[in-house]
Order: sequence, then C-alpha cells, then structure tokens
Amino acid sequence: MSSQLPLGIIAGNGVYPLTLARAARAAGVARLVAVAFTDETDPALENAVDEVSWLRVGQLGRLLGFFKKKEIPRAIMAGQIAPKNLFDLRPDLPALLLLSRLRERNAESLFGAIADELARVGVTLLPATTFLEHLLAPAGPIAGPDLGKRARLDVDLALRVARQTSALDIGQSVLVKNGTVLAVEAFEGTDAAIRRGGTLAGPKGGAILAKVSKPKQDFRFDVPVIGARTLATAAEARLAVIAVEAGRTLLLEKETLTALAEQHRISLVGVRAEP
Repeated sequence: MSSQLPLGIIAGNGVYPLTLARAARAAGVARLVAVAFTDETDPALENAVDEVSWLRVGQLGRLLGFFKKKEIPRAIMAGQIAPKNLFDLRPDLPALLLLSRLRERNAESLFGAIADELARVGVTLLPATTFLEHLLAPAGPIAGPDLGKRARLDVDLALRVARQTSALDIGQSVLVKNGTVLAVEAFEGTDAAIRRGGTLAGPKGGAILAKVSKPKQDFRFDVPVIGARTLATAAEARLAVIAVEAGRTLLLEKETLTALAEQHRISLVGVRAEP
C-alpha cells in the first residue's frame, strides 16, 4: 500500500474514523482529507487530517465533488450512520438518482452503489480494514474468563443463527441464553440489540452475543466492529460472552476493550469464520 497517494476518509460516527486516520498517518500517508457528517462525525477528526468537508447525510454530489476537486484517488469508509438519520435523509439530486436505481435499500446495495459513483470520479474505495489489520480479532480467547460447556454450546447456537440472519441481510448479531435465542439484531444496531437481549435474559443476565460477517461480505464497508462502547453496553446488560469472527472483526480501542472485559468478567473470544 503506497503511502505516497492521498487518502480520503468517509467518516461516520464513533472512534473508527479517528482510529483510521491515526493508523494511516503511522503508515506514512502524507495527505489525508475527510468527508464528515453533521451530528454524526466526531469533530476531533479535524485535528487528525489535513482538511475536512462537513456535509449533511444525503449530499452525495458534494461528497463526490470534494474528492474530485482535491484529486483523491482512494478512500475508505469508516464508522456508521445512525439509523434515525438514514430515515431523516434529505438526499440531493445525485443521491435521489442513485436511490431510484436500487431495488432494495440495505447496506450492501446502498454502499455498493456509492462505491460505483466514487469510481466514476476516479476514486477507488479500499477495504475498511486497510491500515487497521493489526486490530483484527485473533482466534481463541482474547480477554475474560474461559468458556464453560454451557457457554460454548450457546456460542455455537448463536453463531449458527447469526450466519443465517446475516445471509438474509437482517442483522449480524444474535443473543442467546441457555439454548434460547433472545434477540436478533435488526435495523436498530448491535448496541440496541444487546440492551433488548440483556433485558430478556433477566436480572442475573448471562446472555452471550455472537457477531459475524455476511457470507459474501464486501469488506469495503459494513465491517463488523466491537469497541469499548459496545463492551460497556454489554456490561450494563450483564452479558457473559462476546464471540466474534477472527480475522473479520475489528477490535477498536483494543486496550480499553480488553480491560473492560477483564473488569466485568465478560469472555471475549475469536472464533474461526466459515470458509
């Protein structure tokens, strides 16, 4: 990966964009610009890149125009957009035209179409794990207590169900307790699903969470991520285990993440992904 070429970041919410910017700098990328979204992107990103263009969600024309004007040959999508903002979308004309061509509106179809539009202005969309390969989950125990027999059975069940729901583009996370599926992630996102599953697990908690990638995951966008915020939510919901796919899940704020897992005695494990 050449460090001589400028890099654009399409920055959603959370710590992901800032983590990416710092990793790209450490890898020697000399020129970094970002497209950020009002009420989504952390303003701290401005201190980590050379230039930021602040947009409203849905302003596709301005996004394309900014990268074209700045002669950005490659870009990375980092961070999510809150579901409420996707429903409150006020698209410009290019975005309206793009949406009109989509038969289904999900992450894969929407971001795939945006990648095509970026390519039209000379911007190649790189995998969202670029410069962050060191943060991909390893296989095996990562933090917290070892798994007991019951927990291993629940992890296996949650993984089987999550792989089915992700294949149907419903959600990539599932919560299970004692052989019963408590919650399946849908449009609300992982943290909201954790809260729902934690409530259904009862006052003692003990549910396990499995988070997987899609069978044909496009790693240019929608990469599974677990960060300190997710771990804190899991602690509030009294989860016992978080299982993620090794080599396909980013562990952001890794030191804080593992420290929280140890503190709250939540087992964080990496499982091998299906071929």
